[in-house]
Amino acid sequence: MNIFRLCGDLSHLAAIIILLLKIWKTRSCAGISGKSQALFALVFCTRYLDLFFSFVSLYNTSMKIIYVCCSVGTCYLIFMKFKPTYDTNHDTFRVEFLLGPCVILALIFNHSFSATEILWTFSIYLEAGAILPQLFMMSKTGEAETITSHYLFMLGAYRALYILNWVYRFYTENFFDPIAVIAGCVQTVLYCDFFYLYVTKVLKGKSLVLPC
Repeated sequence: MNIFRLCGDLSHLAAIIILLLKIWKTRSCAGISGKSQALFALVFCTRYLDLFFSFVSLYNTSMKIIYVCCSVGTCYLIFMKFKPTYDTNHDTFRVEFLLGPCVILALIFNHSFSATEILWTFSIYLEAGAILPQLFMMSKTGEAETITSHYLFMLGAYRALYILNWVYRFYTENFFDPIAVIAGCVQTVLYCDFFYLYVTKVLKGKSLVLPC
């Protein structure tokens, strides 16, 4: 493991913790897209099926379990425990338009035509666009809480650091996975506008307001 992947994993973990603390401390999931969180839960559940038949390292297994449990736990908080605070009126992104293409791409472009490999590939494609419902919700409300902005920034930083991880591995290990790299780059691009607003607004103590 290299420093870029480690920092990426820690950024991802920090994003998850920030979100869970935000929901638990405020006893509210206002401003959080339940659809995005459900998609992330689907991403982890389909990607980490190898937990049942493969062991790489204690670190690898632990992180996978944490991601699955936290994503499912987040969905529980949003759709059950704090459901009255969930803003369904603004969380209206049509996820079927995201799921359909991901299924098709996974069936066509994969490393091998096996159930686990197709599900892994599907999770890679889906993760690239899983944040879209959250960004769409923010564009409709026109704003985002500071803590939500921190969550999104750490989530974007995780993916950007993974790109550096792939560059590093390409030059040191001659490793290149076009599926993961292309999907990861697409995912990072989706955060670009948000990164700009985060640096120019949130880091200067201003509220993050978007044009509706």
